[in-house]
Amino acid sequence: MQKLVDAASQAALRGSKTPEDLKARAQNLAQHCARFRQPSSRKAIMQLASTLAPFLGLLAFMAWLGDTHPLAIAALAVPLGGLLVRCFIIQHDCGHGSFVASKTWCDVIGRCLSVLTVTPYTLWRRVHAQHHAASGNLARRGAGDIKTLTVEEYLALDRFGRLRYRIYRNPAFLFLVGVPAFFTLAQRLPWWHALPARQVWRSVMGLNLALVLLYGGIGMLLGFKLLGLIAAPAILVASVVGGWLFFIQHQFEHTHWEQPHDWDFQVAAVQGSSYYALPAVLNWFTGNIGLHHIHHLNCMIPNYRLRECLLASLDFQTLNRITFRESLTCARLALWDEARRRLIGFRELRLAAC
Repeated sequence: MQKLVDAASQAALRGSKTPEDLKARAQNLAQHCARFRQPSSRKAIMQLASTLAPFLGLLAFMAWLGDTHPLAIAALAVPLGGLLVRCFIIQHDCGHGSFVASKTWCDVIGRCLSVLTVTPYTLWRRVHAQHHAASGNLARRGAGDIKTLTVEEYLALDRFGRLRYRIYRNPAFLFLVGVPAFFTLAQRLPWWHALPARQVWRSVMGLNLALVLLYGGIGMLLGFKLLGLIAAPAILVASVVGGWLFFIQHQFEHTHWEQPHDWDFQVAAVQGSSYYALPAVLNWFTGNIGLHHIHHLNCMIPNYRLRECLLASLDFQTLNRITFRESLTCARLALWDEARRRLIGFRELRLAAC
């Protein structure tokens, strides 16, 4: 009952606020966030140690088990994939320059971790910066986000275009095929990204070379069969979890999209990013990235200070809050309804047409 009351009051709050009120609210929250943007070298080192130590230990144990225990290795791929997600969050912070105070050390740490996350550091940093700069702007979609059409755009497509978009937005295809293919295959090529190939060639091909040298050496040492048994399921788990996180951070019913003339960076950050309220253990593995409304309002807050910022603001604790159970219903959402100002599913579109 309390969840329903909270949701209703939050919806009422959205409806009663004028654009000026929303801007003032976002500005106040931005001032609050500014107090937590200072990184801590001690906390950063502790987070690196608490991530890499169990990651390397688990890898060594899985290698010791050998390829004669495939079921055990498959089971251990779940926590190993979770640790890869945590590595990616640290790399993500390095890309923002927020993990440690030194920009040089951010780049060093980020590039080293990219060999584990198989994500080109410079490419991701540049595309992700575009995502932050344009989040919620209907005219600037396509850089580092999940493709989202408006109802009008979808209805303007021919039959083949609608079918293609439906397949793309199908959760089974998007998370079990699309996201893993993006991380393992698309990121190995300098094309098909939101930047010209010449700008990302060095980042992509440099990482590819590092991957060949590192994993080629490991494969010759341990055997490529064992390497595949360990790496493939762990990367699959990490990519699916990471893809879901990125989806739910912006793809919820009452998210926020605007045409360019009405778009405001701070309002879009606050209204269009979710607070994914996860259990403590999942928050640990995901580096508190579920506190995405805070992250988008001030991306210079290190992930290890996001919760501190959250607990100091009652507003942040209730704004766009989604539990894990509630988030599962968001998988059906696919289209932005500009008239009703919310995301809807294909089923709702059919019912509206009847």
